[in-house]
Amino acid sequence: AALPLALQVRLIMKAHSFIRENVPRVLSSVKDESGTVHIPRISQYLYFLFAPTLIYRDSYPRNPTIRWGYVATKFAQVLGSLFYAYYIFVRLCIPQFRNSSQETFNLRGLVLCIFNSILPGVLILFLVFFAFLHCWLNAFAEMLRFADRMFYK
Repeated sequence: AALPLALQVRLIMKAHSFIRENVPRVLSSVKDESGTVHIPRISQYLYFLFAPTLIYRDSYPRNPTIRWGYVATKFAQVLGSLFYAYYIFVRLCIPQFRNSSQETFNLRGLVLCIFNSILPGVLILFLVFFAFLHCWLNAFAEMLRFADRMFYK
């Protein structure tokens, strides 16, 4: 349920950016009665939907070529992160909760279970950051020849 919600939020943010950038242009050309209204092409909007940015522009800086080795490396890093997250869950998280589910409920056991899960939880958060915000976005940026890679600013 979280992934579809995240995708919907991303699409809403992109639609907001697209409208915010284009409505003032259209309204100013209607007010001037110049007769020429610059409306973005469908290809520009589709590129914006897949580009790793939330700020709409009619054109973005583009690289001349796609480095397919770089793309494969980034996708391999995403896969490696998924396997590492699975390993963390199997070795560090599941045994804690399996043991706690067989005992009677007490506050001490709950607190110990939570504290023993903090380090694996932080590792999972770092893996999500690295896998999605670094590897996944860089792989798609490379495939789209998107040259502006300032994801962290």
